[in-house]
Amino acid sequence: MAVTGPAELLATWEAGLALQDGGRALLLHRAARPEAGTDALLSVPAGERAADLFALRRALFGERMQVKLACADPECGAAMEFELAAAELGAVRPRPPEDGLRVDEGGWSVVFRLPAVADLTAVSAAAAHDPAEARRLLGARCAVSARRDGRTAGPEELERLPEAVLKRFAEAVEEADPGAEVTLNIACPECGTTTPAELDIAAYLWTELDAWARDVLLDVHLLASAYGWSEPEILALSPLRRRYYLELCADV
Repeated sequence: MAVTGPAELLATWEAGLALQDGGRALLLHRAARPEAGTDALLSVPAGERAADLFALRRALFGERMQVKLACADPECGAAMEFELAAAELGAVRPRPPEDGLRVDEGGWSVVFRLPAVADLTAVSAAAAHDPAEARRLLGARCAVSARRDGRTAGPEELERLPEAVLKRFAEAVEEADPGAEVTLNIACPECGTTTPAELDIAAYLWTELDAWARDVLLDVHLLASAYGWSEPEILALSPLRRRYYLELCADV
């Protein structure tokens, strides 16, 4: 993976300020795979995108990830801080069967494809309000073929797949794409309560990028004021040299 330069990263950050989570995740994925088009990025499984973003995170900010979490026990609420290894989390990539995800349940035999980022985006609004409806929509989008009691199921039947079939589909997706959702279970050192938390690498990386961009722009402001250099000239400096010049400014 090619490491994106500071000017390109600042452009990514600036473009993402006006977007919501899904748009920012796409921008970050484009930074991780600059050679890929939008359609290609949206067609990959969620776990594939997560692995790419973990790799981008390592390239930009290093291996160790600091995570802060509050204990789930309301009587405790202790602040917990721990480290994660980006390489370990990003090593989990999708492994779907070549012939698709087959579900046999209650007279149904359905072959699904692994949900892509575009599929999950399409059902995200429904997922926030009606998880059952989101499962139905996702199943209909990802069903490749289906037979019911030995006959080919029609399109209308695919839109109303039984909940038992959809549940088996969800289990098959979780097995084939385990990196799509990273759930942490952290034991509180104070009270021992286990606190579950989902790690959204896109949101995590955006927060880091936002903090980095604001720090860099402050550096640009200070160095431009002190030396009269342009933004491209300052960004062309290595972080070490930029920091050294800032220290010289502080000593004046």
